[in-house]
Amino acid sequence: MMYVRTSEARGHAEHGWLDTHHTFSFADYYDPDFMGFRTLRVINEDTVAPRRGFGKHPHRDMEILTYVVSGAVEHEDSMGTRATIRPGEVQRMSAGTGVVHSEMNPLDAPLHLLQIWLLPDRQGLPPGYEQKHFAPEERQGRLRVVASHDGRDGSLTVHQDVVLSATELGVGQRVEYALQPGRHAWLQVIRGEATLNGVALKAGDGVAVSEETALALEARTPTEALLFDLS
Repeated sequence: MMYVRTSEARGHAEHGWLDTHHTFSFADYYDPDFMGFRTLRVINEDTVAPRRGFGKHPHRDMEILTYVVSGAVEHEDSMGTRATIRPGEVQRMSAGTGVVHSEMNPLDAPLHLLQIWLLPDRQGLPPGYEQKHFAPEERQGRLRVVASHDGRDGSLTVHQDVVLSATELGVGQRVEYALQPGRHAWLQVIRGEATLNGVALKAGDGVAVSEETALALEARTPTEALLFDLS
């Protein structure tokens, strides 16, 4: 069973410095039918104006992943972390008992990123930070695990039973994924046009998957996508 959450159906807000699309309910956008999927709570696709960003603000009891599509994010937090995240790098911040952070665009060009929130497997965790680079060739034509509950294959470690993979596909390229019994998946198309098990998708579309055992993603144009394997 697959349900397509189209790009156009997402929540949208334009703040001048921020153009944002919400796959699930977030901030002033509320849809009781889209509060998340399994433990996946937020997928926000943000375009941030040059030299602007999210000033210092608090979080707690959430696993937050940052995936940069283009540009750069300048991160600073109350744990003393200062870092820059660029395309090919993925950041994990565990808010846990509480953390204050800022995410700014330090460049004279727009920043395009995905902000992803996952509910943690337990509350009250100590705050934590992790960031890793995944070379383009690791994602080209294959699914590369970039975050998982056990840090497999050198991925980021998240405090939830999830495996997140990234892929970049050329025209006609195809990747397949076996979904184990009782598992669920969410596919998010970042750019391009593709089919998932024959269903046509475009940039911004998401797909909720349950009661399927095999997934086949095939690119019709150059495509970038994220695949979440969820309990």
